[in-house]
Amino acid sequence: MTPALYGISDLHIGYPENREIVAGMHPETGDDWLIVAGDVAETPADVEWALGTLADRYAKVIWAPGNHELWTTAHDSVTLRGQHRYDHLVRICRNLGVATPEDPYPIWTGPDGPVAVAPLFVLYDYSFRPAGTATKEEALEYAYGTGVVCSDEFVLHPDPYPTREAWCHARVEATERRLTATGLPTVLVNHFPLVREPTRVLRHPEFALWCGTERTADWHIRFRAAAVVYGHLHIPRTTWHDGVRFEEVSLGYPREWRIREAGPSRPRLVIPGAAS
Repeated sequence: MTPALYGISDLHIGYPENREIVAGMHPETGDDWLIVAGDVAETPADVEWALGTLADRYAKVIWAPGNHELWTTAHDSVTLRGQHRYDHLVRICRNLGVATPEDPYPIWTGPDGPVAVAPLFVLYDYSFRPAGTATKEEALEYAYGTGVVCSDEFVLHPDPYPTREAWCHARVEATERRLTATGLPTVLVNHFPLVREPTRVLRHPEFALWCGTERTADWHIRFRAAAVVYGHLHIPRTTWHDGVRFEEVSLGYPREWRIREAGPSRPRLVIPGAAS
């Protein structure tokens, strides 16, 4: 069989059913690569188990953090916050041989290659605002009024940055410099969608506030993306933007995948590219 690059996200292995799915996940060939686009789990111990299990099976595993990995909760023995928590997760990944946004971008040289597989970490900055709101403050007031507020507001700390959007902007600037220096076509991997359009189908549109930044809206064009891989929305599907294929690769919560006709999502094919 032909080696391939697959993607999945939002494994949420704190749920026993999802942990069982990850335990049973295997590549099609010994040369397959797997992208894991964030929200593996809330605790570093669970992240290490899941990524270690997959790294033992796939030829290469590439991880981009989600918001859940960055949560600091009362039941977690690791109390690190913000940048220090992210750095701790990067160290875990490196010990496992898993590529992170802090490492050289792995080069896929199989079918449809060569392509630089670029895991990103750029967060969000509250620029995906509800209609009728012009500022972060207005948008958050509206969201709180509807009762739709992401848990990040309480457990995702930006230390040492003053705000989550300041952390986001620092990450955007650093990531742009790295991508600009990349001469190859790319597969861009980010937990949050790089463009706003995929959030238009959310049941609660105000949740888009916690789903990305307008500053990445043209990255799929500027950085020659062969595909974009993301998660976070728990709406697995393929969409096209400016002729570029976007793959939402979420597994999601058991209550979500149980009602899908196809059942729980499996890793989605990223390369070789699927036809439109």
